[in-house]
Order: sequence, then C-alpha cells, then structure tokens
Amino acid sequence: MSVKILYFASLADRAGCSEETVDANTGSAKSIYEEARLRHGFAFDVDRLRVAVNGAFVSWDSAVRDGDEIVFIPPVSGG
Repeated sequence: MSVKILYFASLADRAGCSEETVDANTGSAKSIYEEARLRHGFAFDVDRLRVAVNGAFVSWDSAVRDGDEIVFIPPVSGG
C-alpha cells in the first residue's frame, strides 16, 4: 500500500523533507509512524504526537488505506 506522509516542525527537520510517499507493509497509523521513526530516527513516542489521516485527527490504532495522507504532528513551542 502507498501512503503520503507529511512532516512538520522537528519531524520535518529530522527527516530532511516535509513529505514523502512510502510503501507501507502495515495498516495502522501507529505502525506507519513506527516505520518512519526507524527510517528517520525520530525521538518522539506516539504518546507525544497527534496523528491525522486525510485531514481528520484519528486514534493511533485507526486503519490506514492505500492512497491516504497521514500527518504526524509533534509538540510545538512558541511565544
């Protein structure tokens, strides 16, 4: 299955890109993140992130389907 992943803030910095299309072997948002985490060396556990699929926030165990757009949203700070 092929999915598009969007990265923001520190995740984009670490990945060296703001988006990528990947072939995923598993079908949950959590497993897709874990594959990306291993590939890019992300430090955040899933309990520190939010995830959205096709523009809607979802739970980490939500199913992901071929062609979906996934966004991993790290904690941000600002003033």
